[in-house]
Amino acid sequence: MLTHARGSSDGSGQEDSQSESNSIGSSSDDDDEEPPRFQSYNLLLQSFQSQQKEDRPAKKRRRLNDERDEDIKEITHSTAQDAVEEDGPEEDGSASDESVAEAGADESVADEEDFEAAASEDEEDISDPFDYHFGETDEKTMKQRINAAEEGDWDMRRVGFPGLANCIISQPRQDEGNNEMKRTVKSPKEILGLKRRLISPIQGLMPEFDSLQQALAPNIFEYRDILFGARKVANAEGLRNLACLHALNHVMKRRDRVLKNNARLSKDQGDVDSDIRDQGFTRPKILFLLETRQSCARYIDTITALSEPEQQENKKRFLDSFSSSEQRFGEDKPEDFRELFEGNDDNAFRLGIKFTRKTLKFFSKFYASDMIFASPLGLRRAIGAMNEEEEAKKRDYDFLSSIEVVILDQTDAMLMQNWEHVEYIFEHLNQQPKDSHDTDFSRVRHWYLDGNAKFLRQTIVFSAFLTPSLNALSSRHMRNIAGKIKFQPRYSGAIAAIDFPFEIKQSFSRFFPASHTADPDARFTYFTSTIVPLLLRFPKPSNGSGLGALIFVPSYFDFVRLRNYFSTSTETTNISFGAISEYTPPSDVRRARAHFMSGRHSALLYTERAHHFRRYRLKGVKRVIMYSLPENPTFYHEIVGGFLGDSALDGKVREGEASVRVVFSRFDAMKLERVVGSKRVQAMVSEKTEGDTFDFV
Repeated sequence: MLTHARGSSDGSGQEDSQSESNSIGSSSDDDDEEPPRFQSYNLLLQSFQSQQKEDRPAKKRRRLNDERDEDIKEITHSTAQDAVEEDGPEEDGSASDESVAEAGADESVADEEDFEAAASEDEEDISDPFDYHFGETDEKTMKQRINAAEEGDWDMRRVGFPGLANCIISQPRQDEGNNEMKRTVKSPKEILGLKRRLISPIQGLMPEFDSLQQALAPNIFEYRDILFGARKVANAEGLRNLACLHALNHVMKRRDRVLKNNARLSKDQGDVDSDIRDQGFTRPKILFLLETRQSCARYIDTITALSEPEQQENKKRFLDSFSSSEQRFGEDKPEDFRELFEGNDDNAFRLGIKFTRKTLKFFSKFYASDMIFASPLGLRRAIGAMNEEEEAKKRDYDFLSSIEVVILDQTDAMLMQNWEHVEYIFEHLNQQPKDSHDTDFSRVRHWYLDGNAKFLRQTIVFSAFLTPSLNALSSRHMRNIAGKIKFQPRYSGAIAAIDFPFEIKQSFSRFFPASHTADPDARFTYFTSTIVPLLLRFPKPSNGSGLGALIFVPSYFDFVRLRNYFSTSTETTNISFGAISEYTPPSDVRRARAHFMSGRHSALLYTERAHHFRRYRLKGVKRVIMYSLPENPTFYHEIVGGFLGDSALDGKVREGEASVRVVFSRFDAMKLERVVGSKRVQAMVSEKTEGDTFDFV
């Protein structure tokens, strides 16, 4: 697989990449000074005991606790490195978070009252999805649920939601204690277990849920895995709001639960009978996999609006590195293209953010972060090389050992990159850490210690469409004991939305490979033996304008194979052709387009990824031949309805001269459904159907 790595559009990529390369083991440049390291949790308890022996006033004890750099208030696990809030200058010109050591006694009392209010809000409640999913379930029930998920023993059923068909819910068959799914919620106020401090901000963003959000919200907040295949530009903001709200709610519940237990342990004087399990191996709990820096900036904006921090540390540096307001594309580019590539489209990044009581800190160390934002390429580079044995010892992925929620957005765009990066990351999620990282193992949850964290991890995938690769990801890595749900819409077909000034025949030719692995060779044989002879028999235009045959090739490997065939085969000696792929230099692209438009080249080979990254508007197209269907149905409409439609409207192609020929097999069923529609696809891929050619006019 090949990766199309784009450069940073704001010119800051090189500087930021250098800082990001140290984001695992070190923080930003502001964090060069090593924070003071505290001893283990037992020594911390001893310090409380010694304080009580000295019989100091109660207010003074609270004051002393605050002076320890909020090691009780801000600790989320026993790692000494994570227990301290790093101090660094504010780059956005705002005042830094005031030191607790300099605060007065009244503020200390107020802080403790705030903490007690937050803790009382977070009492364990079996009706709370957070407590139900991550609570300490009895060993027998947990084992049954994990075994069912591990063995793929799912109870599957279809459910219907307004505007969403083919919704499949899967739950472990032996999970007798699983709560029945709540079908819909109409507003954020109805979400079970939502932190009170988040209700007002989310109502400002989305006071009421639309039908899609009503269906998704209960499943997201009940920690089910989500495979959503109907993401659009129109619903992208609503999906992002739900994902950010869920991630923040989870982090806050996690933190407040640990703070409450810290207070309980300090009150109990370290009672040896107290068995509190509330932590993982490392601090990061949320992982966002996003495609571009601009997409990351949008998510950060939403999180900032919901969390409402008093201070934002390193915010200016973040904006300079991730956000760009430059408008590089006009209305001639499609809406989904502008959403993906407008702004800073660099796809090699990683970022840790940390929450404290008052501050949101950007560029925190991975091991001191609550959330990690990264592109698949950026995180893959952070982990290390995959195949080099000498690099194995240098790889560091312990910061992924305690991830509890993974959110992927614009996953269809990741499919146009090197999908192996995503698979590699999932292979390294929730592995047992190689180092202890100062973890207090007495407070690590049992299912972490047993290596079962992957069965409680929630994975949320937002994609414009579903593919076999996403289904494989769901089967292999989405084995959540809370169950999973797949949202897949029914399609009327991209072919139905194409409008020509006259009738144009669109023919779909079926071939029969013996297996999925035999498909590439069988496709090539069918194309060279059946389609190429048709190409040679096309009558040459009398006006010398050229044959105008656009050959669309989704796979780059197939593109190289066809390019070599057209270059060396005696069968194609009389066919002059050009070639445009995602790797073709701009000067060669301009030459190939000009020769094709003028008729000097009879055919033009064109890849799906070239269209994805550039969205060229090709002129001179009179015939379209698809070696295979595109994954994105929008591309079919843009190529057939756009390129060929423009030629028809301009009068450059006559009725009877224009045509479309598509090659497909039964393994293209998912792509075919999006083009011809859900009602037609089954008959076209069934071997019982007579005939191998299907014509649409």
